[in-house]
Amino acid sequence: MQQSTSPAVSPVVEAWATYRTGNATQWSARHLAAAKRGTRVSVVIPARNEQQTIGAIVTTIRRCLVAEVPLVDEIVVVNSRSTDATAARARAAGARVVDQDEVTRGLPRMEGKGDALWAGLAASTGDIVAFVDGDLRDFSAAFVTGLLGPLLTDRSVEYVKGFYHRPLVGAAGVEADGGGRVTEISARPLLNLFWPDLAGFVQPLAGEYAGRRATLERIPFVSGYGVELAMLIDLLDLVGLDALAQVDLGERHHRHQSLDALGRMSAQIMVTAWSRLHRRGLVTEPQPPATALTQFSRGGTDPLPHLNREVSTADVSVGERPPLATMPRPATVPAA
Repeated sequence: MQQSTSPAVSPVVEAWATYRTGNATQWSARHLAAAKRGTRVSVVIPARNEQQTIGAIVTTIRRCLVAEVPLVDEIVVVNSRSTDATAARARAAGARVVDQDEVTRGLPRMEGKGDALWAGLAASTGDIVAFVDGDLRDFSAAFVTGLLGPLLTDRSVEYVKGFYHRPLVGAAGVEADGGGRVTEISARPLLNLFWPDLAGFVQPLAGEYAGRRATLERIPFVSGYGVELAMLIDLLDLVGLDALAQVDLGERHHRHQSLDALGRMSAQIMVTAWSRLHRRGLVTEPQPPATALTQFSRGGTDPLPHLNREVSTADVSVGERPPLATMPRPATVPAA
């Protein structure tokens, strides 16, 4: 029997991962505060209907990284069309709350997380901007200090991506690393096939990352769930692999999406990847042949009763906000 051999990790990726992978425990808040030397730090949290978690996240950052140690200069929560008490709870916890539609007033309306992130970058003032998702449970200040560590201690680093264990809680129990399903079935294969220099990122779709404003303002922001993939690809082209880093943030607990929602996320990631392949000349059209995703669920009688399935169709196209560096400087954004 012929023995199969697995291809080795690229020497470029192996060297990068060894050199540019850190752990949040390497940096204390006090160490980083001493290393700031006048650098202004913002934490931006995009949030839509996150009233259950947003208050605790803001409270932890304010207590540990503003009051106890002067590391973070501002906390900006972007209220992304919430219909619950997200904005009120964030404000009560001490964040400056801005409204996504107010920041983008006068621009075409866009949907999705990426537009909220772009609005947060526009509304914040830090030289370094850290992004944290608003649905995290058991939040630790180490999520912020871990992201800031390489940026405040190494001027050659332009962008830092977080990674972590993501337990998946289901009916059968807890799967220790069952989270990140879209990463494994969609994003990672795409990166390994077409952008192999990015294959060393443990969680390319992680929602926790930080970068220097001067760099973040030079890339576009995809409006939908492809924003994290696009950001990595565009930054690789802009500043090169060696200016990118990743940090182990420990364990992440958050709300898990339904299978249908994960399917829509995957489709948007594929559409985003297509646009970047077009820029490289690997596909001829700027958009794939179709951007409608048809999905089926059990039961239902309409509109295809002979299938005994409920049929739904979603538009998975994505837009892009242009790099902020190309836009007129916005006026002061009022708090929501």
